Amino acid sequence: MDLLLNEDEEMIRDSVRRFFETECGVQRVRENEDGESRSDTALWRQLAELGWLGLGLPAAYGGGEAPFTQLTLLFEEAGRALAPIPLHPHMTAALTLAEAAGRGECGALAESLIADACMGERLLTWAWDERGPNIGPEAVRLSAVPEGNGWRLNGGKRMVEAFEIADYCLVAVRTNAAGAADEGLTLLLVEPDGDGISSTTQGTLAGDELSEVQFDNTYVDGDALVGRVEGGWNLARPMLERAMVLNCAMIVGASRRAAERAIDYAKERHAFGQPIGAFQSIQHLCADMITWVDGAELLTREAAWYMDQGMDAALPAAAAKSFTNERCQMVLREANQIHGGYAQVYEYDQQLWYRRAAAWSMRLGTSIEHRREVARALFS
Repeated sequence: MDLLLNEDEEMIRDSVRRFFETECGVQRVRENEDGESRSDTALWRQLAELGWLGLGLPAAYGGGEAPFTQLTLLFEEAGRALAPIPLHPHMTAALTLAEAAGRGECGALAESLIADACMGERLLTWAWDERGPNIGPEAVRLSAVPEGNGWRLNGGKRMVEAFEIADYCLVAVRTNAAGAADEGLTLLLVEPDGDGISSTTQGTLAGDELSEVQFDNTYVDGDALVGRVEGGWNLARPMLERAMVLNCAMIVGASRRAAERAIDYAKERHAFGQPIGAFQSIQHLCADMITWVDGAELLTREAAWYMDQGMDAALPAAAAKSFTNERCQMVLREANQIHGGYAQVYEYDQQLWYRRAAAWSMRLGTSIEHRREVARALFS
């Protein structure tokens, strides 16, 4: 296992970084945060035209079929740039549809959406979280009762990204409440503006919005099925693991940029006749920041490598998310410490990286839950 970037990966990273540095400056990030949509449609179209929305999707649907390790580089740079686009929910859903298609378990509707996702012509999202803090199969309680060729949905989802602007949402439902928690799960594609669906948006620390969605006797046709009926966990488990790793990549990108900004500030800010970076206490903070963000990056790449090899990624994905949640938060806090009061001022840019990475770390399970998964894998 070689976790260092090869020549192709360095080229991808550098190309994506140049794009975001040119097209997604801080002013653009601020304008989108303060605007009504919270999502930059022009930037989204640019990514689609460059083919990056299809980077990790199959070539048969117009994608680049790149390894998952390369896809994480796109997310790391998007996190570094604080790109105001729904890249994470879109790719999480699209990759799951592509996996279902590869297994021959993808209906006509789902399969048609993969090519559209590559081109950015349809925006996808997904819905898993409900009321509990955990993200295991036991978290899914949204009821789907068979009716005719489809199902009637009753219940709710929360923390759904880009629901208001998405064309389709991949929803995890429970079609059979009996049996083990990982049984009776099914994945369905739902149109957000369908009958019986209501949603409420809530602002987040990151400056974006998440939706709480209610399904009230909502009918979903059988064509919306993705995977097998009551076999949804076979697709949902790798979906969650991919989502966690891509989430980690975004946090790593934002945290590293926050650390770099703090180190640059320590070189420029003078106190008592010298740069504050000359003081040992500041040097130790900077050394800690780089050590922690490097560790988070390597664990994220390791989990991505496991996925590319078709190996069980439960343990490395959980380890990456647990470590990234905690250590990158420490990176962000230390970066703020070095900036002093400036870090708390809205007009100063440092708080942008802190708020986004902090908000992203609160999604897709707590560190405690992921450490529990690591322990379970070690002692099972």
